[in-house]
Amino acid sequence: MDSWAAPKFPMMPLSETWNGLPDTSTLRPTHYVHDEVLLTRIAQGDQEALGYLFQRYARVVRSVAVRILRDAAESEDLVQDLFLFIQRKCAIFDSSKSSARSWIVQMTYHRAIERRRYLTARQFYSRAEFDGNTAHLVGKSTGESDYSAEAVFGRNGLSKVLESLSEDQRETLRLHFFDGYTLMEISQKLSQPLGNVRNHYYRGLDKLRKQMFGNTVPVDQRHGK
Repeated sequence: MDSWAAPKFPMMPLSETWNGLPDTSTLRPTHYVHDEVLLTRIAQGDQEALGYLFQRYARVVRSVAVRILRDAAESEDLVQDLFLFIQRKCAIFDSSKSSARSWIVQMTYHRAIERRRYLTARQFYSRAEFDGNTAHLVGKSTGESDYSAEAVFGRNGLSKVLESLSEDQRETLRLHFFDGYTLMEISQKLSQPLGNVRNHYYRGLDKLRKQMFGNTVPVDQRHGK
């Protein structure tokens, strides 16, 4: 943590009182500050900016963590771990590769998948949990410096099948897997009925998984709500 004292972030569910976070009274309201500006300030040692970024993204990070780890306590720990990682390593963020939001989501996937592999090796999951949830992991995990959508799809051999998706399918998958939006949020963002968005998501995901795994992996209709 270099010369900084590591902050202890509040556990989920988030409350109105941010006990343990830096005082944010001297920073402008969150919606006036772009994510990229917050990351720049964090790199300069501004813990108020770190507190605002936590307010903005803790729920998104936890949602991704739960999706991968399937354990509440482990997901809470990952939220803490991810924001401490951001505190230490936010200088590696490159705005030419992705938005700040997408970088945060991809770093969450990266650390969650690594944690799941660690837990799996130590038989943390039952066989039923392991067999039932491995299909949720989509390809090789993101690296700390290799996180653009193009790099991830290219690394998993999906560039060609990506071209076969409709524009709506591509955008839905991008918003879900790279920006961390739920299908309901994507529906609102794209001004499309939720039923249409679910159709884009499941059809697109089915094509990607068939390319990666053949026809042996079913699409879980509960995923991505």
